[in-house]
This record gives sequence, C-alpha cells and structure tokens, in this order.
Amino acid sequence: MDVKIFRTKAFDENCYLLYGKSEAIIVDPADPSGGLLDFVGKRRIVAIVNTHGHVDHIAGNSWFKQRTQASVMIHEADEEYLNNPILNLSSLVGQQIVGPPADRLLQNGSELTIDGEKIQVIHTPGHTPGSICLSAEGILLSGDTLFFQSIGRTDFPGGNARQLQLSLKSLRRLAKETVVYPGHGRSTTIGEEILQNPYLR
Repeated sequence: MDVKIFRTKAFDENCYLLYGKSEAIIVDPADPSGGLLDFVGKRRIVAIVNTHGHVDHIAGNSWFKQRTQASVMIHEADEEYLNNPILNLSSLVGQQIVGPPADRLLQNGSELTIDGEKIQVIHTPGHTPGSICLSAEGILLSGDTLFFQSIGRTDFPGGNARQLQLSLKSLRRLAKETVVYPGHGRSTTIGEEILQNPYLR
C-alpha cells in the first residue's frame, strides 16, 4: 500500500490517497481534484473516508462521490457534521456545506482493505467527538488529532481537551518508526513526536 499527498489550496489541508495495484481510498477531500482522479487511473475507489467532520476535510465529498460512486465513511459520532454547517464550521467561512450522508458509519476497530491489505480505524476523540486515525502497516493517517510537534484544537463545537489527551496516550503505544501523515503540515514519526512534541510527553 502506498500513500500520495494532495495538498488542497482552499484550506492548506492534506488530502491523502491510499492505493494499491487495483484499489484506492480517498481520505479527507477538501476540494475537487481532477489531478487526484488522473493519478488514480484505472484503480477502483472503494471509499471516501473522513477522519472527522470539519469543512476542510469533507468539502470535496460530493464532488468525488458523484464521479466515483464510492462509499462515504465517517465515525458514527461525527455523522451529523456532514450536513450541519455550524458543526462542520463551513458557516464560519461563508459556506453552507451539506454533503452526502454517510454510507458507512465507522467505529473503533472497524477495518477497511485495499487489495487485501488491512487498514484499521482508531477512534481518537478530542478534536471532534468522532475523530479517527487510520492505521496500516508502518503508517498512521492522523487527521487533526496529531501534527508535527503539535495537536488538534479543542475549542470548536464538540472539542474536548481531556479526551484528546487520552487519545494521544493511545497513539504513544504505536511503533516508534510509524510514519505519521497529519491533516495539515509535514509528516513525522511516532518516535519523533514522543521526543519533541510536548503534548505526547
């Protein structure tokens, strides 16, 4: 399984493509991207996964859903964010994002597959109630839970600092060489964050 980053212009957010030889998953599409679909080529998009329900991670859902017919997936605790502009924060940026409903609601421990390779859902509430990370062999897509030397905000609706601290504690258990691909900014590793991120000490 490989990871391709598509940085979105509107929100300076990292949209990811997890892909194998014949299948792929789009993670956190913030805007339309013909370039992403060109890169996908003949691979089948099996899912559009949102690590949480904020506008900068879901605004491209409708566009990609229409063109790929892939299932939209989000944790069950963030389901309402998909069609609530106040919760998903789109009203704060002058938009009213009401995307397609979820086709599958995820939970902690839910599994996805790409060409037979497993991806596990880790529920990491704190930034939002339904924030998740996606874990596969050697990689972690951390959404807005964990950044390079920083963490996600907890002052938006549904945010909870105590929950986020517990979520971060659970991520410390991952192998130190795990490569972390966050929702914003540069990639890092679990080991690097344990050493340098004050929120993981």
